[in-house]
Amino acid sequence: MFESLSERLGRAVRQVTGRGHITEENVRDTVRQIRVALLEADVALPVVRTLVNRVRERASGHEVARSLNPGQVFVKIVHDELVSVLGGDARPIAGKGRPAVLMLVGLQGAGKTTTAGKLVPMLAKRSNGEILLASTDVYRPAAREQLGKLAAQLGAGLFDSGPSDPAAIAVEARAEAARLGCRWLILDTAGRLHIDEALMAEARSIHSAVAPDETLFVLDAMAGQDAVNSAGAFNDALPLTGVILTKADGDARGGAALSVREVTGLPIKLIGTGEKLDALEPFVPDRFASRILGMGDVVGLVEQVESRVDRESVERMARKVKRGRELNLADFREQLKQLRQLGGFDSVLDKLPGIKPGALAAAGLDDRVVGRQIALIDSMTPRERRHPATIDGSRKRRIARGAGLAVQDVNRLLKQHRRLAKAMKQAAKGGMNRVLAQAVQRKGGHWTGK
Repeated sequence: MFESLSERLGRAVRQVTGRGHITEENVRDTVRQIRVALLEADVALPVVRTLVNRVRERASGHEVARSLNPGQVFVKIVHDELVSVLGGDARPIAGKGRPAVLMLVGLQGAGKTTTAGKLVPMLAKRSNGEILLASTDVYRPAAREQLGKLAAQLGAGLFDSGPSDPAAIAVEARAEAARLGCRWLILDTAGRLHIDEALMAEARSIHSAVAPDETLFVLDAMAGQDAVNSAGAFNDALPLTGVILTKADGDARGGAALSVREVTGLPIKLIGTGEKLDALEPFVPDRFASRILGMGDVVGLVEQVESRVDRESVERMARKVKRGRELNLADFREQLKQLRQLGGFDSVLDKLPGIKPGALAAAGLDDRVVGRQIALIDSMTPRERRHPATIDGSRKRRIARGAGLAVQDVNRLLKQHRRLAKAMKQAAKGGMNRVLAQAVQRKGGHWTGK
């Protein structure tokens, strides 16, 4: 989402990074480029003015002038002001009651129903207890059917609404959640393509009927400033407690994320980073400001690895490398699957510092490559996966036909595997033992050194 903005801001701050002395002209030029970058990212004009004025004021004062490394201090100023605009401290989802009620509101198409499903695995990690999903949308049967499918897929409970009044559905769903001893009740409400009084009146009646612990506005990052204006209108009609930003993996320019907190005063609590049901993560302003400036989010990547990567697989691979045994294609397939679990190349590289936007495309890599490589390995026999050296010309042709790809793709896969196996073998001869031991111990395992 922040690719274009990140590239422009990174180019602006690189002008002063590493300088031993910064002039007023340097500050003016860099601040002007930051302003243009923010406006082109569709950030609301009042937010741009506020952020730029803060940066200019701090950069022109003693904070930079008296610093031993003014370039780095300037970058820190930009980072701090971005954090301030994004909301400062992280605000997690809160729920004191049992059941704790989460009410999702927003316009049609913003992703409320999908977000309701994504909340299930995230909340399940935080606390014990059942989670009940309920739809108060009496106008769109597809919304209730979609929620039902999500509930079945996630193993969550579903309240089968009987009444035709949305507020009555919410009251009965809360009573059912209490009877079942559920920890959370997630209410998915109806939306419209535009804001109208009927929509607001319905949302107010549901809110009054169940008094939710959290009333969250689901904001489509692709909608730009229209979404921010809608959030403001809902906030005027309801006591909203926060925002969930969806579709952040799309082509949005990032203006909604940078505007909504400053314009409405509402914190962004969660952000949807993909289509999968586990692609919902806490919004931490400090980390996202770092990602916008190209500094990465290593802490976020570590948390992602901890939650999605199979620990037993990591330990098994570590022992194999430690012993100097060559990784076969079955091992390679396992690593490709782990990469998919992390969300693919884009999700990983987005959190690594120093990776420029578009680097993946320039290198000719994308997540489709991973899918094709897995398909090729799946077309092999178990013996071929364990012993890649046995794959001759006729076997390559059979494997390529099985995967619906060309023989050149098989050759490319085998070449990449040989390079990886060689690199791992060389690493095992060096100081890899200590590194792997530390990695396994950090994941809660015990390194035997065998």
